[in-house]
Amino acid sequence: MLLSAPLMLVIIGLGSLLAQWLAWLLKIPAILPLLLLGVVLGPVTHVIQPDALFGDLLFPLVSISVAIILFEGALTLRVDEVRGLGGVVRNLVTIGMLVTFVVISLACWWLLGFEPELAALVGAVTVVTGPTVISPLMRVVRPNAAINQVLRWEGIVIDPVGAIFTLLVFEFITLREHAESLTHLFWTLGETVACGLVVGSLFGYILGVALRRVWIPAYLQNLGVLAVMLTAFGLSNALADESGMLTVTVMGIWLANMRDVDTTEILAFKEELSAILISALFIILAARLDIGALIDMGWPLIGLLLVVQFIARPLCIAVSTWCSSLHWRDRLLLCWISPRGIVAAAVSSLFALTLQRMNYPQADKLVTVVFAIIIGTVVLQSLTSRGIARMLRVQQKTPRGVLIIGANSVARVLAKVLMKQDIPVRLTDSSWEYYRQARMDGIPAYYGNAWSEHAENFLDLSGVSQVLALSPNRHQNALAVYHFGHIFGREKVFAVRSGPALKGARSQENSRFQRHEVLFSSDATYSKLSSLLAKGAVIKATHLNESFGWIDYLEKNSGVLPLFAVRENDTLVVLKDGNTPPVPCTLIALVQNEA
Repeated sequence: MLLSAPLMLVIIGLGSLLAQWLAWLLKIPAILPLLLLGVVLGPVTHVIQPDALFGDLLFPLVSISVAIILFEGALTLRVDEVRGLGGVVRNLVTIGMLVTFVVISLACWWLLGFEPELAALVGAVTVVTGPTVISPLMRVVRPNAAINQVLRWEGIVIDPVGAIFTLLVFEFITLREHAESLTHLFWTLGETVACGLVVGSLFGYILGVALRRVWIPAYLQNLGVLAVMLTAFGLSNALADESGMLTVTVMGIWLANMRDVDTTEILAFKEELSAILISALFIILAARLDIGALIDMGWPLIGLLLVVQFIARPLCIAVSTWCSSLHWRDRLLLCWISPRGIVAAAVSSLFALTLQRMNYPQADKLVTVVFAIIIGTVVLQSLTSRGIARMLRVQQKTPRGVLIIGANSVARVLAKVLMKQDIPVRLTDSSWEYYRQARMDGIPAYYGNAWSEHAENFLDLSGVSQVLALSPNRHQNALAVYHFGHIFGREKVFAVRSGPALKGARSQENSRFQRHEVLFSSDATYSKLSSLLAKGAVIKATHLNESFGWIDYLEKNSGVLPLFAVRENDTLVVLKDGNTPPVPCTLIALVQNEA
């Protein structure tokens, strides 16, 4: 029975929310429940029938959605960050990527009997891992710093780099179908690439100038960027077929690297838009999967998954880490972890639709193979990576780091004292001035909102055990408590009091959050701490033991506000109202009589 179009749209919307919520609840990459739910709603139950729902609009819908996803990914690629990467990461996103491409392409050609061009396209699509699947995995696996840095930066950089490489392979295949000779093919390919580079750079520069000179009012900037990006996409496709994807990718990279152009708000908007598009898009695309074709491939498809896991990735790591200082245990775990992600799924679906419209043989199998690789790698590696890391003894020790929300003067003073006690600390703040001051003080810091999707990809939480919300803004502290409470547990997240307790209806609405405003004493509001430090109070570290305990300490120091206690095993204890420090320990306290 074919459901009405409005009802199918409602089911897609509810399904998107359900899948994202399950991913949040289970702490797994969102792509997995989205694809699985799409399969259930599509080929299994036939509740969602995308071709009947969208008709001729399906291809434009997917095309525009993928363009937005690629543009958002390109906005995160900054050239100065790439220059600072280690040699292993550079090798992974260059020669390692090419090795992976060759191995998977040959496997598709030999095992599945694909045409060489289609096999090459599968190989190109599946070189991309992506931060959206790597970051959640790193929080679970908790590998050592070297492995964590390599995998995170590989996922971040290979996202746009791999997308450009895949686009070039796709352009070569589609243009080859219409080329009259090899010379004509390369001439047409050159025109397409040149169009993408020129139009993308031109629109990126114009848009950057408009943002820098505030030609677009603040409330229209997000809409303006989206409109200009789609205009560039459409114009590029009109000038040269299939060049629009390359155009928006180049445009995003250009915009991200222009001086004095703040893309923070734009990126936040694109992240939200991409999350909506990805959620709905993947359910729609997974609903078009042919389960019969998946089953018919049988053992050759399983063989391909084995090649991806046990041949392509190990060869990639072997080539990329040659003569590096990485330990062999680190290399073994790197050989195991390489889940495919969002870009692979979105781009392969768009290419499949394009090739089907061209009546390209076996084009309908492209999405089936790519989705099988995505689901296979994500499920297998999510279930086994933690155990393998433990077996190889490459996991970090029990995390004891502290993430502080806020880089204000109070947060910076506390961070310095904790760092002197060898406690890893990282500050986060959306204020550029506070962020700059933290970096000048030598404190590791992240610029942006710690609960954003950008932070999900770029903010390393693998060594964090506790979160302290030290912002003077109660709303920001509340967001931090709700976001990180789910990740680390409510007992590991604390917030400083931002002011007097709320009363009336607002008190009932915020009572759940106020239970977490227990950092230090009940009267230690942010304004009081800031005032005391400004008047000359100091934060001292004092060792307490059996011969010089808490009572002895109080006799020698008046006006003391205990903050933390560092146990002998180097674990940090947050001293809440009424708690006395455990002995023996190193007491960190704010002492007023030092003024």
